Amino acid sequence: MVYFVGAGTGAADLITVRGMRLLQHADVIIYAGSLVNPQLLEYAKEDCEIYNSAKLTLEEVIEIMKQTEVKKKCTVRLHTGEPSIYGAVREQMDELDRLGIGYESCPGVSACFGAAASLNLEYTLPDISQSLIITRMEGRTKVPPRESIESFAAHQTSMAIYLSTGLLAELGKRLIAGGYRADTPAALVYKATWPEEEAYVCTVGTLEETARLHNITKTAIVLVGDVITHQKYQKSRLYAADFSTEFRKAKEEEGNR
Repeated sequence: MVYFVGAGTGAADLITVRGMRLLQHADVIIYAGSLVNPQLLEYAKEDCEIYNSAKLTLEEVIEIMKQTEVKKKCTVRLHTGEPSIYGAVREQMDELDRLGIGYESCPGVSACFGAAASLNLEYTLPDISQSLIITRMEGRTKVPPRESIESFAAHQTSMAIYLSTGLLAELGKRLIAGGYRADTPAALVYKATWPEEEAYVCTVGTLEETARLHNITKTAIVLVGDVITHQKYQKSRLYAADFSTEFRKAKEEEGNR
């Protein structure tokens, strides 16, 4: 059996309990190189075989899984963050399907949530944003034209932009072209929740300058939206005194009894 496990956003204790237990049980661990905190490998048992996938091709990764399955042993494929977001897991699963090898997924904490925790953000503030768009700039991996930065920026909602640190000048221009103001709050979070994390609040218009000032060239996530400064939002109705729920009557209703 192969288990695809999300390593979490960086801090070793942000892996799920299930993910930790799978690492402890694994006979083979294939981990995503410098993107995964090496402290997580300390959960592995003493005789576990460990491979760094940064040095491997897809075919070589699958071959390790195949040989482990022949021996009826357990493989953990340890991906950064949450594997379903930019994890390149589907291509591995398709190969395992072809080989008749079973697999399961164990979720992890993605970078946008680690970054939100570091900045104490809520992405969905009433009257400001009730949606979070997760996207990326186009690089070696193409982005469908209908998913352009401009088209998403037109919604004026919260955005988390991955894998785009080297393209911040272009990103800023495209966000503004799509409808964000140049002074729209933004944040650049380098290695969210890692010990070496750096987080800077800036604006859409100063993203590139902020990265240059702090020498951030990779491994950062960009957050965009008015939620970053959390001003002029409406309080949630869920806890309002005049709002009834299944578990609590509105105060006005109680007073009229």
